[in-house]
Amino acid sequence: MTNSYFSKQLSSITEKGNLRILPKVKECGYEIIKDGKHMLNLSSNDYLGLAGDTALKEEFLSHVSPGKFSFTSSSSRLLTGNSGEYDYLEKQLARLFDSEAALVFNSGYHANSGILPAVADHHSLILADKLVHASIVDGIGLSRARCIRFRHNNYEQLERLLSENHRNYEHIFIVTESIFSMDGDECDLNRLVELKKQYGNVFLYVDEAHAFGVRGERGLGCSEQYDHLHDIDFLVGTFGKALASIGAYLICSKEIKSYLVNTMRPLIFTTALPPVNLQWTSFVLNKMVYMNDKRIYLSHISRLLREKTDKLKSNSKSHIIPFITGTADSAVNASLYLQRHGFYLLPVRPPTVPEGTSRLRISLHAACTEEQIERLVINLNTCKI
Repeated sequence: MTNSYFSKQLSSITEKGNLRILPKVKECGYEIIKDGKHMLNLSSNDYLGLAGDTALKEEFLSHVSPGKFSFTSSSSRLLTGNSGEYDYLEKQLARLFDSEAALVFNSGYHANSGILPAVADHHSLILADKLVHASIVDGIGLSRARCIRFRHNNYEQLERLLSENHRNYEHIFIVTESIFSMDGDECDLNRLVELKKQYGNVFLYVDEAHAFGVRGERGLGCSEQYDHLHDIDFLVGTFGKALASIGAYLICSKEIKSYLVNTMRPLIFTTALPPVNLQWTSFVLNKMVYMNDKRIYLSHISRLLREKTDKLKSNSKSHIIPFITGTADSAVNASLYLQRHGFYLLPVRPPTVPEGTSRLRISLHAACTEEQIERLVINLNTCKI
């Protein structure tokens, strides 16, 4: 394989309008500065607007000193990297979720790409929603289990698959997201729990990456909102979005936690998170549970945008609102148009989304003002696609 091979592949990607480059941007509070232009950042996952909260960062730093934290763990958790901050954070999470145990990972990608390969073997069947995140898809690919992807939120098909297969496998894993990352719609958690409870060998795996912090009275996600904290076997969430930190968690039983510590490769063979990051996560988590006013406001401006924008072709029920343009080129052009008008919205193209559904992924945060939402509505309605 030579460099000419890669050149040909890059040419093919470019011809399809899907070439990606790493953007050179600077964050300034809730704005992005690019080529000297200030734009409202609507492409991050900072749903509560905490990443730009200077007062919050200053409060945290006032409680720590160089002698009380470390910028590195220098080791995996099974060697010397399992700092006391890990134990504190995992117990904190278990208390909040009223769970037997919690397990913290380096990222959502680590969690989703590592849990299923550890727990699902060739005696298992994975039934995954067609639109689950790429990290889950990669985890399924690394497992030894058979997988069937059911049509997005099609629970009649899922029910049929469970009925046909539950006697043929030792375990079946239903895998979904609570709020889907590209479309902003929800799974029917009530229906999924009901289906799971009909069979003794079915586990439910729910990724709450885009719901943690923004749903439920304490921000624990859709599982809290719909009163299913105790009905989900593998409850995954991340700290790198609404919580303005880094890492991910799993809420589970003590047995599952112990099993993963012994078998999950992305946990065993990676350097642990730095203690200072874990301290920051614990600090923000303590604050986040009392930020229901931010959650209510985020829901309000999300509804405002959905109701007033004429060209939306989506079933979004959340703060993630896709502005679907169709082709990759049209998504790029729409992105440039909105950037000229002060909104940093990046195009999302295949293979991230299916062909013909390229879009701008509008990711609202609680620091947006109603005036900014009104301006965004005007510009979306006048954007040519």
